[in-house]
Parts: sequence; C-alpha cells; structure tokens
Amino acid sequence: MGKKVLFINQEITPYVPESEMANFGSDMPNSMQEAGFEIRTFMPKWGAINERRGQLHEVIRLSGMNLIIDDTDHPLIIKVASIPQTRIQVYFIDNEDYFQKRSAMTKDELGNDYPDNGERAIFFARGVLETVKKLRWTPDIIHCQGWMSAVIPFYVKTAYHDEPQFANSKVITSLFSEQPHDDLGSNFKRCLEFRNAKASMLKKYGDNFDFMELGKLAIDYSDGIVETSKNVNADLMKYASDSKKAILEHPADSEVKAQYGEFYNKIIG
Repeated sequence: MGKKVLFINQEITPYVPESEMANFGSDMPNSMQEAGFEIRTFMPKWGAINERRGQLHEVIRLSGMNLIIDDTDHPLIIKVASIPQTRIQVYFIDNEDYFQKRSAMTKDELGNDYPDNGERAIFFARGVLETVKKLRWTPDIIHCQGWMSAVIPFYVKTAYHDEPQFANSKVITSLFSEQPHDDLGSNFKRCLEFRNAKASMLKKYGDNFDFMELGKLAIDYSDGIVETSKNVNADLMKYASDSKKAILEHPADSEVKAQYGEFYNKIIG
C-alpha cells in the first residue's frame, strides 16, 4: 500500500458548485489515489449541501463528541458519502449551529462573510483531527486545501504533536486565489487555544486575523506549499518563499499527478 494522504478540503464538487477550489477538492484526491497513494478526504457539511442527492448518512460510531470552543460545547456530527464515478469516500464535519443553520458556505445571502467563520474553521479543524484519531489512521501527508483548513497546520504541530497518529505527519498547504474579505475577529486567538496550542504563540500575527495573517499562520506551520494558480496572492507567495518552505509552483494540468506525487515524496523524505 502506498503512502497515506489526508486531504482536508474547504469545498468538493459535486457537493457544492464548481469553483477552482471545489474542483481541486475533487480532482486531487482522485489523482493521488490513481497514483497509488491511500486517501482519506474531509470537508465541512455546508448547509447548502443536499444530503439526499449526495447520499450522505451519519456515522454514529464517529459522532457524539463535544468540542469546546470559547467555553461553549459544540456537538460534532460526522457524515459520509462517496463521490460518484470514483472510489473516494468523503467525511463531512457537521454541527447544527456552525453549518446546518446556514443556507450558504462562508458568506451570507448578502455576500458578507459570516462573523464566526474563525470559530467555524477551528471547529472544522479539531473535528477532522479528532475523527482521524477515531479512525485509527496515520497519515504521512496532511494536505490542506482552502482557507477554512488554514489552522490545521498549527494544530498538527502544537496541540496534536504528541498524538502518535500525527507525530510524523508532514503538512502541505495549497494556496488559492479565493480569500475572505473580513477578518476573523479579535477573539480568534483566544478561541484557537487548545491543549498546548497557546495564544502566546500567535504574538507575531495581527490581533485581528485577516486573510494574510491566516495565510502566514498556515505557511509557518506547514512543511510544503502549493501554488495552485498564477492568481494566488503575491505577498503570501513571497512570504512562503522567504520562509524557505518547499514550494510546488502551479504545475501544468498534464503533469499534476506526477508533480504532486514527486512533491509528496520529497516532503516525506
């Protein structure tokens, strides 16, 4: 069996409308599975997802945990489905307040970012990592696609570093052109605290976490960075380059499978 890759996606077609990010969310796990890697895939269970059409069902043995964020309990619900025409199973992170009650993904009907997107990203990140622990699955690579997964690298290298399943995992972050317009709020650093992931570790970042600060956080705690297109924020790419991280520049479509496979193996070492 090949190396194990955990994909943590913000969006995946066909569960949400096509976009650059959603297509990557669907195509990359499939391509890497075809290349011989063993895959697990996660995404948020956005309120807009039609569960009946997508054939989602709850996984009772994985659900039922409560995650405490900002002193409030939030029940974790896990659902699963298979992407049609592939053998890719998708695990969905769900919660009534953060996802079920919203009719859209990260923006409301007026196009404004949800004010608690930061908390939602934290819930999503911890929900994924706790579920992977329950699955007793040990990823060699954790590949984060989309800004909703941007706190995963920080958690893997701090709060979950001593967990046997993540102690040797390498983290890769894909940077996309899409970005939130509003910051994640002045309480984001406090909400991010968990175990030995301390707010004091975040002093170098601005108090109001905006897209740039979130991107820097992901880059700082990742082992490799993927530039998904030529439209990625130039300042973030410069930050990644200056940090001397391994970078995979936008590969040609015909070379995606080979170049990503080589990049994974390079990061694993």
